[in-house]
Amino acid sequence: MKKVETELKDCYILEPDLFGDDRGYFTEFYNQKRMEEYSLNTIFEGTVQANRSMSRKGTLRGMHYQLGKSCQAKLVECLQGAVLDIVVDIRKNSPTYKKWISVELTAENHRQLLVPKGFAHGFLTLEDNTIFQYLVDNFYDPSMEDGIAWNDSDIGIIWPFEKYGINEPILSEKDKNRQTLKEKSVLFE
Repeated sequence: MKKVETELKDCYILEPDLFGDDRGYFTEFYNQKRMEEYSLNTIFEGTVQANRSMSRKGTLRGMHYQLGKSCQAKLVECLQGAVLDIVVDIRKNSPTYKKWISVELTAENHRQLLVPKGFAHGFLTLEDNTIFQYLVDNFYDPSMEDGIAWNDSDIGIIWPFEKYGINEPILSEKDKNRQTLKEKSVLFE
């Protein structure tokens, strides 16, 4: 497995090794010893819950996070189809506060993204029947769920809808009505 640095502090792309033959391939998608070797175990303390979503093309899920003791680090990957994964550093004292990156995660490239605590996370599905998996280091708590507007102009995320043939994103009611980061009273330090 290869660890690739991103422009955001504590946020990494992981590229698993693939071992294959005419039958298919094998890869490790999580290895605690490797996380320790790469000093990522302090960012991702281990899996306590695994989630999957299936979405049609053009679905935008985000930008989500959990607050307080329910804050989560995530190790995410696309098992089927493709996504444009976006993370925003919303830790007020971070040198990369309010900065964001996008990473294309596909079933073919097998890339994973390690999303630290204190980051808003979202993704845009680029194909129908896209299956996305999250390994999280803390249990989901609906009372501590929060998010910011996917189109917060102060952050300026570029969602290249036209590039992927998407006219308009498909959003949940919750995600349509999220506040901007500036409107949030509770943030991460």
